[in-house]
Amino acid sequence: MDSKDVFEKVKALIAEKLEIDEAKITMNASFRKDLGADSLDTYELVYAIEEELGISIPDEKANEFETVKDAVEFLSTQL
Repeated sequence: MDSKDVFEKVKALIAEKLEIDEAKITMNASFRKDLGADSLDTYELVYAIEEELGISIPDEKANEFETVKDAVEFLSTQL
């Protein structure tokens, strides 16, 4: 799975969990500033990503995700 595929999956999950339009979700979008996610939202999002992709994301790594790109780049290295 390449980073484009990862981005598409992550984008769909973000749109579903945060109840926002997929068009607003870009690689450079900040989870908190641009997408309005709070800490609970990000926790639920990480859990959903883990379930969808069948991987484990360490808490300390998940806390480093500021932008969608941060998450996609990490996930791409794990798949």
